[in-house]
Amino acid sequence: MSVAVVLVAGGQGARLGAPEPKAFVPLDGEPLLGHALSRVLAVRAVDHVVIVAPATHLDPARSIARASARPDAVQVVAGGEDRSASVAAGLRALAPGDDVVLVHDAARALAPPELFDAVVREVRAGHPAVVPGLPVADTVKSVDADGRVVDTPDRSALRAVQTPQGFSRETLEQAHASSGSASDDAGLVERAGGTVRVIAGDARAMKVTTPHDLAVAALFLREE
Repeated sequence: MSVAVVLVAGGQGARLGAPEPKAFVPLDGEPLLGHALSRVLAVRAVDHVVIVAPATHLDPARSIARASARPDAVQVVAGGEDRSASVAAGLRALAPGDDVVLVHDAARALAPPELFDAVVREVRAGHPAVVPGLPVADTVKSVDADGRVVDTPDRSALRAVQTPQGFSRETLEQAHASSGSASDDAGLVERAGGTVRVIAGDARAMKVTTPHDLAVAALFLREE
């Protein structure tokens, strides 16, 4: 099974206080996208990477791709109006033999290669949709429109889901064709009636959204 990664480099940098899209914000002098791509290309199972970038930042994305360890394995395409539309654009760019598809957010720039390996193994073992996740440490409350608590879910059954999320290509394409838009691709599979398997996540796959997140990512980077 050939493995492809759709690397989503969208998302605004507003909460980071940055003038450029989040994936192009520097971490220790290198854009988040560059960090993410270097880790993706360190995964030996990965054959093909499709970077989905904002139309305004295709040239910077191409420069990052050219400077990578395997530039011939990377292509850059323009994204859509939201995350689901951007992933769909990446799916349209897949090669005919790309049977396992991982969707990854460039904002989770330090997700380690071994996490990708774990997701690929599970998909190859026959699970059509696989996501990494971490146990939820805080107590979570469900509230109504007036801010009143209506439920306290059992946190032992809750997971904070990360990327890369892995799928059989058929499963992911069918979910995108039938399920509209969602905050993650596993949600599209769930909405289409599919089963999603959750495996152990990794703290390094944190999502960079705020300046505090960027500072935490810098600490992780120093520990590598």
